[in-house]
Parts: sequence; C-alpha cells; structure tokens
Amino acid sequence: MFSGRSVLTLSLFLACLMIPAASFADSSVDFSNIGGTLAGSSSGLTLSGSTLIAIIAEGSPKITGDLGTVAFSTGALTSGSSLTKGGTFAAGGTFIVTGNGTNGVPSGTLFSGSFSGHVTWSLVNLENGPHSYTLTGTLTGTPQGVSVSGVTVQLTINTGKNFFNGSTMISGGDTTIVGSVPEPSTVAMLGTGLLGLAGMVRRKLHS
Repeated sequence: MFSGRSVLTLSLFLACLMIPAASFADSSVDFSNIGGTLAGSSSGLTLSGSTLIAIIAEGSPKITGDLGTVAFSTGALTSGSSLTKGGTFAAGGTFIVTGNGTNGVPSGTLFSGSFSGHVTWSLVNLENGPHSYTLTGTLTGTPQGVSVSGVTVQLTINTGKNFFNGSTMISGGDTTIVGSVPEPSTVAMLGTGLLGLAGMVRRKLHS
C-alpha cells in the first residue's frame, strides 16, 4: 500500500516528467529565469548564464529551484542607431531552455526555437535618473514535430545613471510557450500582459 505522501510524491514526479508534453498540447508552460549576462552590439544580443528557477505547466504543480538554464541570441539590429536608447533586432537567432534533472525536471532541452518576429529593446527611464531595459520578443519552435509559439520578456538590472555599454545583467525574465500557434491578437494580448507584469516586477525591484 502506498502512503498518502508516497502517492503525492509519485504524482508530482509524473507531472514533472510530463512537462515537455505540456508544451506540445493545446496548453501552456511558463519558464522563469534570473541572472545571467546580456551582451551584444548592433550584430545582436546574447544571454548566457541565466538560471531557470521556476516552471509552471498547465494542470501541473509549480516547480521551483535551480532547474537549468535559459539562453538566447537575437538577429542583428534593424532600427535604432544606438543600443543606449533602445532599438529593434531582426527575427532569427536561438532561444533554448535546458533542464538539469533537478526536482523531477527532465535533463536536456525543454524548448528550442528562435525569434519569429522582431525583438524590441526598450529603454526605461526610472525615477531620479536611473535606467533599465526591457527585451520583448515572440518565439516559435517545432519540438517533436509540433509547432509551438510563445513570448519572452527579459528585464535588465538597474544600470544606474549609466546607459547600456555592451553588457549588463538580467534581473529576471519570463517566457510563456503555448502548444499551438496562436492568432496574432492572442500573441499581442499575451505580450501586453507580460509587459504589465514586467512593470509590476520593476516597481517592486526599485521600490
């Protein structure tokens, strides 16, 4: 006979194993990351060393901890003469979420894709002069032959009164992947919602 705790543990383990499958159904999975270095120039931006700290798959318990990594690269700059004031990067590049086998999360690639549209790099002027930046982009991938899409929002740390000089740290990021290709209006609504969340996070960080 299994105890109640054993059943709960087994259920959690099985739910964790189904995280990749959740990405391929008509549902969603949310990845949160913190830290890492965002570096680049007009040739593109690259995130490395960012830690995956939470996964929420629809219908499954939230999993937290040091779960893996999030890394990406964008296409080249298409508008904006200086990254200090923001700009737009081309579609393409890569976006990879990797699990490390912790807390039942599978070890290996959880999502692999690229930016399906332009990537927006926005300067945010905070109170009393400090600066921060927000990177927002839509994603697409075809793991296991199934088309999936999503949106990522990445927030940089407060750079003080200095502007982006080619490298900065990420304070936090959120990436939501859905199992079927959404309508453009759905992507827009998701992006708007994530930007609203980003604003709340930023206010909390700088309060």
